Amino acid sequence: MSDVEADGALTRAVVAAMIDHTLLKPEATTADVAALVAEAQELGVLAVCVSPSMLPIKAEGLLVAAVAGFPSGKHHSLVKAAEARLAVELGAVEIDMVIDVGAAVAGDFGAVLTDVLTVREAVEPSTVLKVIIESAALTDQAIVESCRAAVRAGANFVKTSTGFHPAGGASVHAVRLMAETVGKHAGVKASGGIRTAEAARELIEAGATRLGLSASRAVLDGFPV
Repeated sequence: MSDVEADGALTRAVVAAMIDHTLLKPEATTADVAALVAEAQELGVLAVCVSPSMLPIKAEGLLVAAVAGFPSGKHHSLVKAAEARLAVELGAVEIDMVIDVGAAVAGDFGAVLTDVLTVREAVEPSTVLKVIIESAALTDQAIVESCRAAVRAGANFVKTSTGFHPAGGASVHAVRLMAETVGKHAGVKASGGIRTAEAARELIEAGATRLGLSASRAVLDGFPV
């Protein structure tokens, strides 16, 4: 059976191939991360995303992503760069960095570009860089300009949220706006508060090409095999 049904509906396998199975809770233990990896392998997802302090990890068959400047983004750019570089040295092949959200709120998109570029230049060109803009805390204009800055700086993905900001997580509106802004130049990762198949489907239809989930099993169980 094809991954995509005849009517074009999303299937479990298609969605699984878009998922970063994520564990970023401050209280996470090495045992928790091992359980995350085992569940990710069982579910057949694309990647796991963990805090850099949990690296290195054994994750056969999975991409390993780590965060930088997480969750506030209020780290010096050089600190984010060093954190990203060390994570790559310890086995991460993808980095999810948080911008200085305050710079975006203030309209200083040159600072956003410099922040992203500093991290981009600190890791190998093959390293996938995802840039978290905390879309729920930004105006539409700031979302657009932050995405443009990220792409100019060499980001491979723009990402909605950390999942830790009180303003909220991913929204259909933000994902659609981000996808329209970056076009074919970057992917869009929807993350933050996605707990059902219905929510995931709406975000994918809006333009998300990657999903950051902690409730991956519950989401996947809502899609046909």
